[in-house]
Amino acid sequence: MHRKEFIKLSSLGLLGLYSCGVSNVLTNKKPLAIQLYTIRDAVSQNLEKALGKLAELGFTELEIYGYNGTFFGKSSSEFQTILKNLGLKVISSHHTTGILHNDKGTLLNNWEKTVEDLHLIGSKYMVCSYLFPEERTIENYKKLPELFEKSGGTTKKAGIQFAYHNHDFEFEKFDDTRNIYDFILENSSSDLVKMELDLYWISKAGIDPLTYFEKYPKRFPLWHVKDMKAGTKDFAEIGNGIIDFKKIFEAKERAGLKYWFVEQDSSDKDIFESIKMSKKYISENSFFLK
Repeated sequence: MHRKEFIKLSSLGLLGLYSCGVSNVLTNKKPLAIQLYTIRDAVSQNLEKALGKLAELGFTELEIYGYNGTFFGKSSSEFQTILKNLGLKVISSHHTTGILHNDKGTLLNNWEKTVEDLHLIGSKYMVCSYLFPEERTIENYKKLPELFEKSGGTTKKAGIQFAYHNHDFEFEKFDDTRNIYDFILENSSSDLVKMELDLYWISKAGIDPLTYFEKYPKRFPLWHVKDMKAGTKDFAEIGNGIIDFKKIFEAKERAGLKYWFVEQDSSDKDIFESIKMSKKYISENSFFLK
């Protein structure tokens, strides 16, 4: 520790906390967060062991998936206990629409109870994560702004922000003048419906995220941060691909970024090894952490 830091910590009464890992008081570093889908195979085998591995790697915040009336088979209180014991907290949760797959936990199946349970575990965001291929019709696209606003109105009452997560199909043409993504943005409330921008999928679609930050400022509080291999466009560890994260993160204020999550949908190596590689690159590049 440098002498100036020692004096500053002493004056704040925080010297004892420094050795406990609270040095980010000075560096203003963001906590490490991850989309749990990245380790879905490990979660399905042993939830607590999988979460424990993430905690050991230094992750403290999660975006979860798969709520179906329970959290991976656990009640809200059971799941919260597991999180607390490991020093983890849920920031966001993924849900599908229920248009065709009307399961519990979807926007169209007992959404109020879903919101209640996510509120109980402290989630700040609830995100529509995916449209199944058979749901991708013009008729269904036209329903989305109204469905998202209604869903967002319910989450807002619980102090939770609603958002929509993209893949690449949303950048296909909706009509002669715009794509599906623009249609959603233009026809939904900027207050009730935010966007979780997946940096991999928008890049795979051949679009610069900064164009959307300029067109719809402050609409993108959540990001998925993952990289793309050159040539094959397969998923890659952060730093092992071609996405210019520095340029994107320099525009975070315009975007309205609040939280971002490491994610890797698949890997050609052990997924925890991939996560370690991504974490190393993040730690070596300060624009990720401030």
